[in-house]
Amino acid sequence: MRTNILGAAAAFAALTSCGLFKPSLKNPEQPPTPAAASMERPEKAELSPKPSTPAIRPTAEEKPPAPLPPFLEKGLGWLAEAQLPSGGFGGGSHSQQGVRDPHAVPADPGTTAFVTIAFLRAGHTPTKGMYRNVVRRSLEFMVKLVESAPEKGPQITDQTGTQPQAKMGQYVDTALAAQLFTRVLSELRDDPKMADRVETALGKCVQKIQSSQSKDGSWGGGGWAPVLQSSLMCNALEMAKSVGVAVELDSLGRAREYQKDQVDSSTGTIASGAAAGVVLYAGSGNQRAAAPEAKAAEDAVKQAQIEGKLPGDARVSFDSLVQAGLSKEKAGAFLESWRLDEQARKRLEDDRYLTGFGNNGGEEFLSYMMTSESLVIRGGPEWDRWKSQMMNRLARIQDPNGSWSGHHCITSPVFCTAAVALCLTADRDAEFLGKASQVAMR
Repeated sequence: MRTNILGAAAAFAALTSCGLFKPSLKNPEQPPTPAAASMERPEKAELSPKPSTPAIRPTAEEKPPAPLPPFLEKGLGWLAEAQLPSGGFGGGSHSQQGVRDPHAVPADPGTTAFVTIAFLRAGHTPTKGMYRNVVRRSLEFMVKLVESAPEKGPQITDQTGTQPQAKMGQYVDTALAAQLFTRVLSELRDDPKMADRVETALGKCVQKIQSSQSKDGSWGGGGWAPVLQSSLMCNALEMAKSVGVAVELDSLGRAREYQKDQVDSSTGTIASGAAAGVVLYAGSGNQRAAAPEAKAAEDAVKQAQIEGKLPGDARVSFDSLVQAGLSKEKAGAFLESWRLDEQARKRLEDDRYLTGFGNNGGEEFLSYMMTSESLVIRGGPEWDRWKSQMMNRLARIQDPNGSWSGHHCITSPVFCTAAVALCLTADRDAEFLGKASQVAMR
């Protein structure tokens, strides 16, 4: 099975890399938050290699990296310094949200996976890029953790009380781990041993995700805004299916429908009950779930125009989709997604919507990331406008040390900085995201 998965994943690889910045971080002597012994921090934190370290210099065979904006390079440099000796990254605990020092908190799997995906999206793989050592160590941390997790149950860790868990749900680590393993598979073609381990770990995560899904397509496990956890679960299933993992179509379908149901396509009203009353959280997940089918609807109409089945000025409608060859059931579903996506893109012009809770937290940054992915999947000029808007918005609120911090709920600068990096680099994953979303619908 690994050969098939790697073959599919290889087509989605988008390799770029960025520069290096190494601000210093303090490492106070305060004790870490209690956690499993395997995740405790030694007295002195290990810093990532300096630019002069031969092991992380680009090799002669590598192409020069495509530079990111300096402020974002600075953020990635800060993240590299935040890595703990275990190879993991910590998002801090819900009970101590005021602790912002990344070396004063234990590593947790959700934050570690999220940060590693950010490095991958920026072009740093286990073998290429300035931060290859960071990625290798964090990937090893995640694979070992999932390998040691019990087969049954929705969770991959017995660690509790982390900020991602408290705010999104107790199972969020599993969703983010699955996304990491899916994304990194195409980078492991020359390391079959690690590829086997990652594939096995991914299958284990997918089984846990599917077995813990509720009948309505969501995932429980508490959380302040569980709609975000459900959205990440939905995306994890979509990505896993696209690289050849056996994903139940009913499970993925129910997950998408749950996210689509967060917005009434006829009125645009957003249901905020599972989003802590914050329409941004539900709206961004809704847009992310609708984008693949919205894109498919437009593509079907364009193809029908090329084939002469529809006139050149035809627009997406139920009749045009049926004439394009879709079944009535699929035409109805695609039309609803197209309408939802149209509504979502208009909402992005409303600053009150983008403000979310009222000030920035990790949930806002995560919502911006999902919006970025939606626009990249859908395509068109909206992405360029959104990226420019977000560049200006997020650069203004960057902390002097290069990180971003939340002002409520998920305050962790590690989680928030990774979310910002993912938001602003979604176009570097355009091929992977586009093909993953389309393959998952077949």
